[in-house]
Amino acid sequence: MRHLHGLNPLTATILLATAMFLSGCSGTIPDTLGVINEKLPACPDKPNCVVSHLYDDEHQIDPLTYSGELAAAHAQLVKSIEQIPGSKIITNSERYIHAEFTSQIMRYVDDVEFYFNNEEKIIDLRSASRLGHSDMGVNRERIETLRGFFKP
Repeated sequence: MRHLHGLNPLTATILLATAMFLSGCSGTIPDTLGVINEKLPACPDKPNCVVSHLYDDEHQIDPLTYSGELAAAHAQLVKSIEQIPGSKIITNSERYIHAEFTSQIMRYVDDVEFYFNNEEKIIDLRSASRLGHSDMGVNRERIETLRGFFKP
């Protein structure tokens, strides 16, 4: 049997299958992201999402708060996001940020959204896995880690 680039057929097959599996873990950007009527969307009926709007108790998480100017809070949030490994800011506008967080081993992608409500001095947020059913609390844990970095 002929060897592919010096690899035996079994090794080549395993490498190809692994590459296909890992590339399939990212999913596509959901078309449900964004702000509608000053709110981020509710979480799906799966335990792999948290949101600061009170839609239901299972998915609810406290928003971030700030006391100074919107621009300073925005800059601090960007800095906080960038401190988390695997983060990438996709959309960055004055009152809305969408970031992707990619897990280091399995390359799963989670979408995290932030919406600045300057009147109430809060940053509403939503963190949701693109794929799968349960996230084993990863989205909630990520937001709490981010909360620790966020010092407006």
